[in-house]
Amino acid sequence: MPRPHSRRRKRNNMPLVIILAVLTVAVIYAGFHSFFKAPEQKQEDLPPAETVDGPAGEEDPEADAAAEALRSHRERKPDFYTILVSGVDDGNGGSDTNILLAVDAATGYAYGVSIPRDSKAFFNGKNHKINAAYNTGGMELLSEVVSDQLGIPVDYTVLVDLRGFEALVNAIGGVEFYIPIDMDYDDPYQDLSIHFTRGTRLLYGADALKVVRFRHNNDGTGYGSEDVGRMTTQQNFLKAVAKKTLTPANLTKVNEFVKIFHQYVETDLTVNNLAWLGAQFISMGPDNIDFSTLPGEWKSPYIYVDPEETLALVNQFLNPYVEDRLPEDLNIPS
Repeated sequence: MPRPHSRRRKRNNMPLVIILAVLTVAVIYAGFHSFFKAPEQKQEDLPPAETVDGPAGEEDPEADAAAEALRSHRERKPDFYTILVSGVDDGNGGSDTNILLAVDAATGYAYGVSIPRDSKAFFNGKNHKINAAYNTGGMELLSEVVSDQLGIPVDYTVLVDLRGFEALVNAIGGVEFYIPIDMDYDDPYQDLSIHFTRGTRLLYGADALKVVRFRHNNDGTGYGSEDVGRMTTQQNFLKAVAKKTLTPANLTKVNEFVKIFHQYVETDLTVNNLAWLGAQFISMGPDNIDFSTLPGEWKSPYIYVDPEETLALVNQFLNPYVEDRLPEDLNIPS
């Protein structure tokens, strides 16, 4: 249950790096301990392949053509999966960190798109920030909203308790990382103090968590654009974590990783699916795993997602279908 807060609600700014790093550990563990089985793609209701009859029992060529066009538009690429990965902390139960991860095993490439928590979404008859979908209906509703907006299915979901971050970074022996700016921030309400100078240093769990949570200094300076600058740091940190995790020395730390997996990860992927995905991730290597942020513009109280840029992003990196998505496939609120 959520904990009461005396002054104000804690804001969970932990990034996609935490989620994907724990997921990487999960698939590595599964790969060492089970049989490999490719996940199944989400099945959609499509018109039957047989001829469609008209009102008088006669063949209807127009209906046949429309049905065939729809089947072609929904034809899936082989070995291409979409996975919605979300992070929560134990303080408020909310999902403030969400990414859609596309895994293209056929080409050996994975791409994650961070979905800002303030992105405008429409569900249950009202406008909301997209992170409210998890609070309202859990991962099921959140995946439905993401799928509806982007015009593509969400095959699987992964929910990660972000408290696993410190344990993970410590388990892999810390991460050598370049801190891009001076950080000088204190928040007594969260008992949080972040003080680092720009430069490269070895970060262990607690300090790494502070670096990826940082938004701005107490005097207002910091990243030029809080979300963009912070997410760039998060994505760079993820690459460093992935590189360190996939070293031979860390691939042998299965017993430590399994504890993190069981304690902090919930998913509808089976262990066999994770084993198969684990093999794909290891084969890809960190250089073939990239990230970006869903394009949009902040206009209080929402981030308005850009439909044209999002469509281009979906078709280039996220689309599990053979055919490109069209503007009418997306449902982005204006």
